[in-house]
Amino acid sequence: MTSQLYETDFYAWTLEQTKLLKQGELNQLDILNLIEEIESLGKREKQELRNRLGILIGHLLKWEYQSGKRSNSWKATIREQRRRIKEHLQENHSLISYLLEVVISAYQDGVDLAIQETDLPDTTFPSENPYSISQILDPAFLVNQGE
Repeated sequence: MTSQLYETDFYAWTLEQTKLLKQGELNQLDILNLIEEIESLGKREKQELRNRLGILIGHLLKWEYQSGKRSNSWKATIREQRRRIKEHLQENHSLISYLLEVVISAYQDGVDLAIQETDLPDTTFPSENPYSISQILDPAFLVNQGE
């Protein structure tokens, strides 16, 4: 019955699973769907990190390659993404080991964002990420800040 509820009313299913867990009725749990949902939660945390890194990198690229259009809005977005990434990593320590891997795909997302928002040709941007992870996350780092 609980697996049928999973298909028809996900929210009700979550309430039912929570109730069963709290009551210790483990034999009544919808184990297969619980496994799927727990795995999905982990994937979402990784995706959240990648998305935030992509936005951050995109704004760092815009800052560096379109310096004549720098704005407080870009600076605020850079600051906000760094803060949220830091918080996300504090809440999910094991994602720190994933940073090297995720920054590669996040860089491509960042390039796409920079191309879309600047109308600069894709050849403007390096094919590989020019920023170290420490630079990306460093609150004081902005390329050519004095220009």
